[in-house]
Amino acid sequence: MNKYFYSISLLFLLGTPVFVFSQKTENDTIHTKTIQDIIINMKRQEVGVISSQKLTGAELEKLNSSSVADAVRFFSGVQLKDYGGIGGMKTVNIRAMGTQHVGVFYDGIALGNAQNGTVDLGRFSLDNVESISLYNGQKSEIFQSAKDFGSSGSIYLKSRTPVFKDSKKTNVNLHFRSGSFGVVNPSVLIEQKINNKISLALSTEYLTGNGEYKFHQRVALPDGSLGWESHGTRTNGDVEALRAEAGIFGKINNGSWKLKTYYYDSERGVPGAVTKNNDIFSSRQWDKNFFVQGSFEKEISPKYKFLLSSKFADDYTHYYNDNPGGTPLLIDNTYKQQEIYISTAHQYSPYKFWKINLSADYQYNALDANLRQFAYPERQTELVALASQFDFKKVKIQGSVLGTFVQEKIENSVFSIPQNRSEFTPTVFVSYQPFDSEFKVHGFYKRIFRMPTFNDLYYTEVGSSQLKPEFTNQYDLGFTFNKDFNSGVLKNINLIADAYYNRVQDKIIAYPKGQQFRWTMENLGEVEIKGIDFSAQAIWLLSENLLLSSRVTYTFTEALNITKTNITSYYKNQIPYTAKNNASALLGVTYKDWQLNYSFVYVGERYNMSENIPVNYEQPWYTSDISGTKEFKMKDWKFRLGLEVNNLLDQNYSVIQNYPMPGRNYKISLRVIF
Repeated sequence: MNKYFYSISLLFLLGTPVFVFSQKTENDTIHTKTIQDIIINMKRQEVGVISSQKLTGAELEKLNSSSVADAVRFFSGVQLKDYGGIGGMKTVNIRAMGTQHVGVFYDGIALGNAQNGTVDLGRFSLDNVESISLYNGQKSEIFQSAKDFGSSGSIYLKSRTPVFKDSKKTNVNLHFRSGSFGVVNPSVLIEQKINNKISLALSTEYLTGNGEYKFHQRVALPDGSLGWESHGTRTNGDVEALRAEAGIFGKINNGSWKLKTYYYDSERGVPGAVTKNNDIFSSRQWDKNFFVQGSFEKEISPKYKFLLSSKFADDYTHYYNDNPGGTPLLIDNTYKQQEIYISTAHQYSPYKFWKINLSADYQYNALDANLRQFAYPERQTELVALASQFDFKKVKIQGSVLGTFVQEKIENSVFSIPQNRSEFTPTVFVSYQPFDSEFKVHGFYKRIFRMPTFNDLYYTEVGSSQLKPEFTNQYDLGFTFNKDFNSGVLKNINLIADAYYNRVQDKIIAYPKGQQFRWTMENLGEVEIKGIDFSAQAIWLLSENLLLSSRVTYTFTEALNITKTNITSYYKNQIPYTAKNNASALLGVTYKDWQLNYSFVYVGERYNMSENIPVNYEQPWYTSDISGTKEFKMKDWKFRLGLEVNNLLDQNYSVIQNYPMPGRNYKISLRVIF
């Protein structure tokens, strides 16, 4: 990794003439236009059978977040797992169904990890992301790949598409951040217009930091008594990472195409757990992730269009742990994954109100590792989806059937020969607009499953090659209300509320068997999930140059383990790390070239193990973040200077047991756009 990359970027930014900050600001007409643009961008809503939760441009800039994982905390129904520090792994699950049930799509193509089924959202930066959308069930449109139909919930990341104003042919966006934990984080985005139909984009980012922060951990019991406490300095949280993306965007008659290459290279410390006796065991991890993907979309006639997508991915992980306080065995493992993916989708519209889509995907996954008696698995998956949608004046109906066919082979005869699997799973979405207004009622039913990961099946002394897939049945009923106001202070209000019931069957769990450190995987679990999601967003124009935006979410989740076994101590107990109550709030004030933003996240009490007993209790936590920005303009150059204070009240908290999060910390940033 180029050690001089951030130094050069820093020198460039520091070399920007200071006198630009003394230039006169634009007149009030420019301020008013900026305010109106923000209102228009925030009011945009997706048209579909069921609305999604979405964060775009202006809202993303209000968040004190640099990664996608930090941003999705503000969606209702989402639970984030964060192991702490700037380099800690960050994963999410939707409505308590598990991280492996979440599909993550980047520019319409799925991000995969056949090894453990999770995607680390911490390695995707917001600098090159135009919008983030969350869908329960699936994306509510049928013109998509078969893979899009195959998750219990989905997160869609859309990277920036180049836009050139007037006769401009080049856009440059430089961003530099620095702050607590020794963080230095420059990024560069360059967009080039080749001609009216082809444009290029190059985005690079470098992140480094020592990751050290002081912690004070107090473990409280439900009765308020103190279990134990510990304090010290969190170490081995350093990170050094480089991200580079290049994209080509093309337009054709009644169609478009794009090609993207992505590379991520990192080395990070993985802090261990803080235990009662202050024993902290740490490890290190190296990652190299590369993929190239492309898509081609063409409308042949008003009734027929097709989509072709493909991807090749190559991932490398090296994990090292000398485990000084545990077993004497050295852990020095490497994993190599490869994926090939091809998809085609065809949509035909016999009538204006009726659409039919047929999608077919092929995916190949292989995993290599230096583990003893490894299986060296290869998996081929074919997916075929047939979907139909009816759009009437007040009613929209969408139905689909997904066929999944899996063939798997291994090289090591120690494992049982895996069996081929074939499953068909249905989905039905309905929305109804009872009045000639902005109020809609919606609901859906979906049955879907997830295949066991390679780790579930073949990890040495843990995996079981006879595992069955996990099945989920999802039921949802809710409403949306979105209304614009042409007069008055309130300009827009958007409400989304849902009540849901999910049931997970054949849940894959790990439990100890035999020797203390020997675990095995089995289909023993069944989980019943009931909940309510609510989100409200409003935009207020208090004066010609003063804008207030607000966003509030709340989630209630009861996720009970209803597994019927001889062990009854956790029957109908809340599943681990699922809080019954979650809430978040975003407030933003824009006045001319100034912005002040406040964000709040609350996670209620929960338990870290299956048994809801005092020793497993995790106390609630909340954080408050605040940030401010000021824009300066000089001709075609725009400068934005920002200051962030995260965990404003210096709360001591942990998302995961014994992994304390940072206290109050600071960040400054400078963005230069020309």
